[in-house]
Amino acid sequence: MSSVLRQRHDISYVRLCLSAMGWYAVTGPKNAGPSERERMFARAAEMLAEAGVDAPTRIDVPQKGSGSSDDGATMRDDVQGVIPALQSGSLFGGTTGVLVVDANHLLKAEVDTIAELLTNADQTQAVAVFLSMGALPAAIRTAVKASGGVETIKQFNERDAASWLADESKRRGLRVDQAARGELLNHFGSNTSAMARALDQLSISGTTISAEDVKSRFTARPDEPMWFLGDAIMSGDQGEALRRLSDFLQHQHPLVLLSYLEGEVKKRSLAAIAPDYETFAEWAGANPNSYATKKVWQSKNRAPAQGLAKSVRALAKADLTLKTQPEATHRVTLERLTVAMCRWMA
Repeated sequence: MSSVLRQRHDISYVRLCLSAMGWYAVTGPKNAGPSERERMFARAAEMLAEAGVDAPTRIDVPQKGSGSSDDGATMRDDVQGVIPALQSGSLFGGTTGVLVVDANHLLKAEVDTIAELLTNADQTQAVAVFLSMGALPAAIRTAVKASGGVETIKQFNERDAASWLADESKRRGLRVDQAARGELLNHFGSNTSAMARALDQLSISGTTISAEDVKSRFTARPDEPMWFLGDAIMSGDQGEALRRLSDFLQHQHPLVLLSYLEGEVKKRSLAAIAPDYETFAEWAGANPNSYATKKVWQSKNRAPAQGLAKSVRALAKADLTLKTQPEATHRVTLERLTVAMCRWMA
């Protein structure tokens, strides 16, 4: 109870400070999932709106180890946009705003530069909101706490999701029976972002939502083993692969799929050069009596060496994209990868 009261006090304090504009931050857990990130972005949008900012400049900070320059001594191109955003006021007398996403990925030189900007910038002309998955860099946190405030979004668990589902159903005026709520929670877990999209679809009927409604719409094609998707890609069936991909992304994280596909390409590469089946099974660390192992061996000549090499490069590029680019790009990245691998591996 004390933590809840403390969080409400922090939120009230930040809202009071917003009338004076300045610098603010929303922090979340290190392993923030879609639910936590959605709530963080929603709170940041509220902060900017309350400060009178309609169209903030958004800065997506790439992960450490990526970007145009990562020598630790200069600001990367992706981050440099924060400088004019904080230094220049609106030409029309309004307030300029900047939203810095994934501030936890900032390099030391970037942290120092931004902290200096926050110290010297005119807080009556600009508003900055930092989103951080994990701890906010110390120098920026100090400047933010001196100007505005820091809000923390806690990790969402299934009990929180159950409470959210009840409140959201009531807010939307939906009749969701108890069995249907249980089915939604079993299917989506604590992913309230996906659950909200599910409610959008289920609300069309206008009747009481039952467990059967949930099952027929979302589990008719259940959380299928990844090898269904892998089989479609390796056989070159683009339509089936894209359908399986859509199903997969309802349940799993994109990086799980990349890991699986990397393993499949590796096994097929080993099969292509192994002198015999027993050697291949030993190299792959696989059970020689497994149907999956035998299936890879039987299709060892299907994918040309060039296709395997292209797939390795494409998987590495997709991995970097998923880890450094906004979530809005993830689905299209995987769709392009799926289509390309269908051509290369078949």
